[in-house]
Amino acid sequence: MKIVNNRATGSAVKISMRSDYGARALLYLAEHYGRGPVQSAEIAARQGIPEAYLEQLLTVLRRAGLIRSVRGPAGGHMLARPPGEVRLSEVVAAMDGPTPTLACTSERGCQVTPQCVLYDVWREIETTAQSILDSVTLADLLARQEAARQRVMYHI
Repeated sequence: MKIVNNRATGSAVKISMRSDYGARALLYLAEHYGRGPVQSAEIAARQGIPEAYLEQLLTVLRRAGLIRSVRGPAGGHMLARPPGEVRLSEVVAAMDGPTPTLACTSERGCQVTPQCVLYDVWREIETTAQSILDSVTLADLLARQEAARQRVMYHI
């Protein structure tokens, strides 16, 4: 996660595609939690992630202890813990490393201007973003996904 100043879109926080893909893969595994392994080809097809890239991400997620993998024809990948125990902050940390964002938000403070008025704002954004990532689990995302599905009305 990086804090950026994006004048074109007005956004302040940017989550990498790597983290987004990792979260999507884990969310798909959360949907299938307790039903056995899911093959990477299925995850890739359902989530629109290039399979070769997904394989790399799954290796990272396995090393981070977020998934388990089973080899063989009936093999695949599954969550290592229940969806309610996997926080979005863990996914971002696994995919992109720890969340220090801007160099100026380090404990050393602003290296350009000692009385930088932006420093506190950048730190506040960083802290808030981290707090949100810490508070959201895969189970929370599954509940949001189900609520979104129920809002969709089908007309015949």
